[in-house]
Formats: sequence, structure tokens, C-alpha cells
Amino acid sequence: MKSYVVVGLGRFGISVAKRLHELGNEVLAIDTNPEVVQQISDYVTHAVVGDARDGEVLRALGSRNFDCAIVAIGADLSASILTTLNFKELGVPLVVCKALDENHKKVLEKIGADRVVVPEREFANKLAHGLSTANVLEYIDLSQDYGVSEFKAPNSWLGKNLKQLNIRAKAGITIIAIRQGGKIDISPSAEYEIQKGDIVVALGEYKALAAAQEK
Repeated sequence: MKSYVVVGLGRFGISVAKRLHELGNEVLAIDTNPEVVQQISDYVTHAVVGDARDGEVLRALGSRNFDCAIVAIGADLSASILTTLNFKELGVPLVVCKALDENHKKVLEKIGADRVVVPEREFANKLAHGLSTANVLEYIDLSQDYGVSEFKAPNSWLGKNLKQLNIRAKAGITIIAIRQGGKIDISPSAEYEIQKGDIVVALGEYKALAAAQEK
């Protein structure tokens, strides 16, 4: 079990806090709004009304002892930045922040945030890739250019093994797993023969992944 402190209980913060707790972790949720804190109190380990811009508040709550701090403050840029700085000064091992846009992200990275996510952009990318390729089942962003895609094996691959397909050389993507029914084959061998119903999990550039799924 790990321990997390989540600051900012908007939709994003609440979703993260609840899910972390559901997964069996200790979660401290903090917000300045008493009503929101009350609403989430039954879904996390502890819920506290407090202003994370004040480093002494975080210190008093023992924030330095948590494995990870999640700054889910969105609209108030100054609060987001000050809270991030406070967690870094307290020595929290991992500080993850939500940013509204790329400029906000750059600032948070400059002041030491270990990871910065832009939820709206990441969801938009995932949705766009899903809609543009009818065969895609799941899409995960890794960077601006690369991702992991899960898709149904194209008909042109059926009955051929991975050595014959030579997918890395011909399509520029790497197959990292194949699912069929409830089974999953991690790093399948070159002799694996693609069957109808196979779900391919592949890594590569977005354009290469999309092109491979259209074959």
C-alpha cells in the first residue's frame, strides 16, 4: 500500500483520489471548500479542509511522509504553483501536477514537478486517435509522437506468423503483446501465427500505428 495526498477536489482530483483509495492505498484529500471535503470523506482515508498554499498547513498534515503528492488544482495558477513548490520543499518523493495548457505545464516543470499531465489534451488525443481509426480499441499516449495502441489484427495478417509479417521492418511498429480471449502472450515469439480474433498491442509512432491498423 502506498500513500497519496491529493490537493484540489474538482472532477479530476476527486476521480483520482477515489480511484487510488479503491485500489487499496492511503489517500489524504485536501481542499479549501468544506462542502467538497465532506462529500469525499467517505471515499478516502482522510479528508481535510485546508489551504495548500500555506506550507505550514501541509507540514502539519504530515505531507512529507507521503509517497506521492498530486496537485489537481486547475484554474488558480498561483495556487497550483505555490502548492507544487511547497511539496517539493517538503521533500515529497513524487509530485504529480495537473496543468491547464502547455504554458502552465512548462512552468510546473521548471519549478520541479516530477510529472505534469494535461487531462483535457490527453483525452482529446486519445479520442481523436480512436475516432480516426475504426479498428482501434485502446490508445495510450507516451509522448507527443509515440503511443501504445490496442487493435484487432488486420485480415491481411491472419494465418501468418510474426517472422513472415516482419512488422517492425515493414510497418515501423513493435508488437509487445497479443491477446486472444482471456489469455495474453507477452513478447510473442517470431513463430506466433496471427489468428482471427487476436488483439494486438503495439508500440510506435502514431502515424505508423494508424497505418498498420488499416492494412
